[in-house]
Amino acid sequence: MTARLAAVLWDMDGTLLDSEKLWDIGVRELAVELGGVMTDELRHALIGASGPNALRLLFTGLGVDPTAEAILAAGRFLEVRVTELMTGPIPWRPGAKDALALVRTSGLSSALVTNTKRSLTEFGLDTLGRDYFDVSVCGDEVPEGKPEPDVYLRAAELLGVDPKECVAVEDSPTGAMAAQAAGCAVIVVPCEIAVPPAPGRIFRESLTGLSLSDLKHALHARI
Repeated sequence: MTARLAAVLWDMDGTLLDSEKLWDIGVRELAVELGGVMTDELRHALIGASGPNALRLLFTGLGVDPTAEAILAAGRFLEVRVTELMTGPIPWRPGAKDALALVRTSGLSSALVTNTKRSLTEFGLDTLGRDYFDVSVCGDEVPEGKPEPDVYLRAAELLGVDPKECVAVEDSPTGAMAAQAAGCAVIVVPCEIAVPPAPGRIFRESLTGLSLSDLKHALHARI
């Protein structure tokens, strides 16, 4: 039996909001604070990673000893700096606002599903508008962030739908892996880094012109 489309699950950073550029400032400043230099290769490895995973990758990439104390201090530095950067309107990704409105007016359920911690996600929701989402799930609210499927499974659970009835919209390899591991169909709109093709992934250049037909096609293309 063909699955029905019940919900759309949206990533935030780089998908709905052009906020990866704000994170870029924060992590590059953190690298300097740690006495290292952020290469583009290392920066790209951090995109889409959960907070704890991103810090581990950063310390390893910079050759800094990841003591518990140092990791804690780095996390605090990054949260304070990104909070400063995200206070105020954050730029939208092309077509994102219209895409959210399309899903909201269609009667489909909608969730924000992000690796970003709750305290910072609230700044994103200030720009996005909470009325677009029935629920939101953050990386610090589940056992493991993306690329593990926990955030997507939790969002589907809160919405009362089967993940196989959901289309996830993502911009990163990590996010696409998490969504597919949860059983969701995936539309990929790359932002800062390329996402490798894989069976069941539908690619778009932007969210501009996204239609219900596009969402249903992605659901039925899932393998």
